[in-house]
Amino acid sequence: MLGNLFGSGTPVITRTIQLYNTESSKLEDFEPYKATDVKLYSCGPTVYDNVHIGNLRAFLNADILKRVLIRNGYIVNHTMNLTDFGHLTDDGDAGEDKMMKGLKREGLEINLKSMRKLSDMYIDAFYDDIHALRILPPTTYARASDYVKKQISLVKTLEEKGFTYETSDGVYFDISTFPTYGRLGNINLDKLKSGARVEVNTEKKHPADFAVWKKGELGWQSRWGTGFPGWHMECSAMAMATLGKQIDIHTGGEDLQYTHHNAEIAQCEAATGKPFVKYWLHNAFVNIDNGAKISKSKGNALNLRHILDHGFIGDDYRYWLLTAHYRSQITFSWEALKAAKQAVFRLKRHMFEEYKQKPSAPDIEYIEKFDQRLADDLDTPGAIAIMWDMVKDKNLSDTTKAGTLLAMDEVLDIGLSDNRADGARSLGVVAKDDVPDDIMALIDAREVARIGREWPEADVLREQITKKGYSVEDTEHGPKVTKL
Repeated sequence: MLGNLFGSGTPVITRTIQLYNTESSKLEDFEPYKATDVKLYSCGPTVYDNVHIGNLRAFLNADILKRVLIRNGYIVNHTMNLTDFGHLTDDGDAGEDKMMKGLKREGLEINLKSMRKLSDMYIDAFYDDIHALRILPPTTYARASDYVKKQISLVKTLEEKGFTYETSDGVYFDISTFPTYGRLGNINLDKLKSGARVEVNTEKKHPADFAVWKKGELGWQSRWGTGFPGWHMECSAMAMATLGKQIDIHTGGEDLQYTHHNAEIAQCEAATGKPFVKYWLHNAFVNIDNGAKISKSKGNALNLRHILDHGFIGDDYRYWLLTAHYRSQITFSWEALKAAKQAVFRLKRHMFEEYKQKPSAPDIEYIEKFDQRLADDLDTPGAIAIMWDMVKDKNLSDTTKAGTLLAMDEVLDIGLSDNRADGARSLGVVAKDDVPDDIMALIDAREVARIGREWPEADVLREQITKKGYSVEDTEHGPKVTKL
């Protein structure tokens, strides 16, 4: 259960959790630095635009991870960054600044005040998406522009320790001073150097050297001139400022491991002399269009608003993502999302209509199997399969099924724990008081015709109700009205 979310009570670890560590490329038993306290950092959005549905998978993965940890007795201190400046379209320190791109798109002046205004707008949109997907907020949302002094201080430390060099356009981390650079993803630095395009930046000593400070006309003052901290720098500084020099788990999309996360490791470990992260978790992409990665640059990016506008809700998309393991790529289609919506509808109908959300104690055996699947590297597809096995089990009472679904929904959180009124409303069932008067008059007239066995008249009235956007179902308790 989620009782340890706010750190109340004495934590008791209930089972061993195994996680796939990208750094070791194997499953490992999870053992945090401190017995029951977990420090978790998640790479968040760059807030120059709406996040797309592929980005949302990373935030949902962190949510499931956190819920599983809390359920098994851990207290989680979680930080997520909000990048509101200085993320280049090319993660290798080239291309257009994404925030500048957003300012131009919105017709805003190119200054820090406008940048704050733009990011405010898309941070609010991101919060709306997180809420719609029932994702638990982190302990700390760390906004990059609020930690500039911390980032400048970290750059100074690296410079004083001899890990950087200055060029005409910025300050760069010299990867030759950090022998284990590239260990995430097993990057072949020699191959990278031999294949480099020297015209990209002739002042860099190695093509994999990365910026810790970028000079420019816009930005903050530093001893290297006006500019911005490097994109990789912000996560390092904010992780250490909010969680300390060593953290237990770092999450993000699989593309971040190669440049961004290797840079984080180099910066933090060079500055502190200590291992930075114990467990790296990376989720796979959400694909679209015959297996193509979803990307704004490809022009195939859908955001959550597109999904909601098609008549789906956040629970549908959340459930669909959870039907695939986080390390497996998943291909989006409207047909697949429709199937997920039907599955969620069936579960809610069981809970709110058949079981009437009257729970007794959950079935211990099913809960144990469910939790064990989740403890095995967050196996949400396996956990969902256990849930459906339970629903189909004819040996369990409806009250036991309701209690078991409620316990499972503490992690899955697809709306089964809503109160009965909200749950019924999510099925489209409309309370009598909420039905418009003209529709209610048709329903009453149809009920009179039905009781009088005037079937043709009842059918005509049903058709009129349907044309006005409602359906009516006859039950032993009277007509049930659903908004189409």
